[in-house]
Amino acid sequence: MSLALLFAGQGAQKVGMGKSLYEGSVAARALYDEADSTLGWSLTKVSFAGPETELTQTKICQPALFVHGLAMWAAMQEQGSLPEVKFALGLSLGEVTALTAAGVFDFATGLKVVAERGRLMQTACEQSVGGMAAIIGEERARVQEVCRLFGIEAANFNAPGQIIVSGEKARVDALVAAARDHGLKRVLPLNVAGAYHSRLMEPARAAFAQFLQEVPFLRPAFTVFTNTTGRAVSEPAEIRTALVRQVVSSVLWEDCLRSAVAAGATEFRECGPGGVLAGLARRTEKSWTVKSYADYADLAT
Repeated sequence: MSLALLFAGQGAQKVGMGKSLYEGSVAARALYDEADSTLGWSLTKVSFAGPETELTQTKICQPALFVHGLAMWAAMQEQGSLPEVKFALGLSLGEVTALTAAGVFDFATGLKVVAERGRLMQTACEQSVGGMAAIIGEERARVQEVCRLFGIEAANFNAPGQIIVSGEKARVDALVAAARDHGLKRVLPLNVAGAYHSRLMEPARAAFAQFLQEVPFLRPAFTVFTNTTGRAVSEPAEIRTALVRQVVSSVLWEDCLRSAVAAGATEFRECGPGGVLAGLARRTEKSWTVKSYADYADLAT
């Protein structure tokens, strides 16, 4: 087996995530306790008990998903049955989780990176009026054409026929209203706080670039794929550049999955709530072996 870990992105969060890991795994509990100490506020309380309105805030859900993903992986390692990991990839903020799992940062540093990323992105959301929508059943070229027409951007290429677009809310709303006129099968508005992975995140990108200049990066211990190109990334300077660019660029998630398989991955294990990434992998290629791990009980499967 050649194992690839998948780490969740924003939107996968749910109240109660990580509670069973905290109660059942010494290694996971240690990470949650370290997170509370590092952040200076109780991530455990918000993750385990909510309220949902607080957990869904960008500045909170990003570190919460980061810690949950690494706590799940730590519990897997603690159990002693985890095959050698050859690859890791994460959706949006999950890329920071994947890099931390691969040893590019230690846990506390990775947590500070993702917490600052979330804070800056939330501030950018509050300073603009952005929106996002899902376009279902269309080819990439067609979506890019529509984006140019409406002055918005493709934010996520998640799987064949599932592409997310992002931009000023009025422009996204105009696309949703005119979808049928342009021959689009399904365009669904998304309930989000802003226009992620679009030019509206430029203030966050610029500040994040400055923040990362002071953060030490190491080479990853196993192969990590970046959302910005869908290809493997290994040199510290290259990783830093990719993380900065990712804030405003399209997430090439389907490309990351296909690159992992092309490089030799034979099984994916999702570390995150909701099974979102497992679903996207199956939508991309039904024959792939994908397992989703969200709670301590999942370790028994």
